[in-house]
Amino acid sequence: MGMFESLSDKLNNAFKKFRNKGKLTPEDVKVGMREIKLALLEADVNFKVVKSFVNTVSERAVGEEVLESLLPAQQIVKIVNEELINLMGGTQSKLTIASAPPTIVMMVGLQGAGKTTHAGKLAGLYKKQGKHPLLVACDIYRPAAIKQLQIVGEKLDIPVFTMGDKVSPVTIAKEGVAYAKQKGYDMVFIDTAGRLHIDEALMNELKSIKAEVKPTEILLTVDAMIGQDAVNVAETFNELLDITGVVLTKLDGDTRGGAALSIKHVTGKPIKFIGTGEKLDTIEPFHPERMASRILGMGDVLSLIEKAQEAYDEKKSAELEQKIRQQKFTLDDFLEQFQQLRNMGGVEQMLSMMPGMNAGALKDVKVDEKAMAHMEAIIRSMTMEERVSPEIINSSRKIRIAKGSGTSVEEVNKLLRQFEQMKKMMKQFSDPKKLKKMGFGRRGMKMPF
Repeated sequence: MGMFESLSDKLNNAFKKFRNKGKLTPEDVKVGMREIKLALLEADVNFKVVKSFVNTVSERAVGEEVLESLLPAQQIVKIVNEELINLMGGTQSKLTIASAPPTIVMMVGLQGAGKTTHAGKLAGLYKKQGKHPLLVACDIYRPAAIKQLQIVGEKLDIPVFTMGDKVSPVTIAKEGVAYAKQKGYDMVFIDTAGRLHIDEALMNELKSIKAEVKPTEILLTVDAMIGQDAVNVAETFNELLDITGVVLTKLDGDTRGGAALSIKHVTGKPIKFIGTGEKLDTIEPFHPERMASRILGMGDVLSLIEKAQEAYDEKKSAELEQKIRQQKFTLDDFLEQFQQLRNMGGVEQMLSMMPGMNAGALKDVKVDEKAMAHMEAIIRSMTMEERVSPEIINSSRKIRIAKGSGTSVEEVNKLLRQFEQMKKMMKQFSDPKKLKKMGFGRRGMKMPF
């Protein structure tokens, strides 16, 4: 039995319950969802997580348009896949690298979860990426813990900082970081003590180490084999230490998969790495989308769904474009106009030649090359919808657009003001009577904006 095999089988049986008729009735959904719910509970997924997952999937299953080329059962696979990905954090959570080295990673966890080995595995992973890691031995209680870290370090050719087992772990951590700075190591992995159970003395020690070295990341190592308990351990460590992420180990065994699916939902903290074997290179960044497709064990169906989704998206965007065409003047048009004007020579000069234009109306239409580039960047950072209906651009959207375009909120506001003025001018021009008075025939001069 490989990872998630029994869960995959059960989910696949559940999917068979969704009959391949046209639309799914709420009744069809209910029957199928009961099976999915049981499959997840049996895989030891946290009860609250199952409940919220089943609700989300059911709502979407009943409410969503079925993609044209998909059968309802495949549509459910699509939704379950997307929601599994969301459940596990949506996208890959990378390790934060400190802006000023060294990046300090504090490894915590219960005894037996593989903390020491994974401190080494992680250091090895980053060494391959060109970093210079240092391992620091702060577990002074477990006999041979220091020796174990040294053996791991030797195998990977990564130095281990140790002060023996007579000095306090807080001092060792502090000195280890100082040594890293002095010797130019840019990553420090601190191996801390574990216990068989969470106890106050251990937690206080970890809190003191955290306060002393202010780690960039606190990674909790959890053994996937302990199922539901893994989630409880994660919850407790998170409450007491505010961890930044999880390393889930022993995912190569016959894990029921519950921990992988529950941790992010329960603690709010992402799984960042998974350990998949004994050897020191069996560690990989955690990708929710890869994990979801492993759990579903349906690569071919998922790629079919992806193709259907692409076709659907193309159709949708064609429809949206049609809609935009029918609406009057959008920010895209605005950009296009300015690009045309830029090719034709100065905007002011152009406009000043037009009969009936007063200079006042042009005070904000001045354009220089740099502003042009900014303007383009701002509009390109908007979504299709925002370009068509700029009135939906609220302050948080403005912040996002400014960030995306490397400009400021002020510049975004200024562009939107200019757009409004341009729109007003357009209105004047769209009145044929006014145009006649100004000496333009209907077919005469095509306005460049």
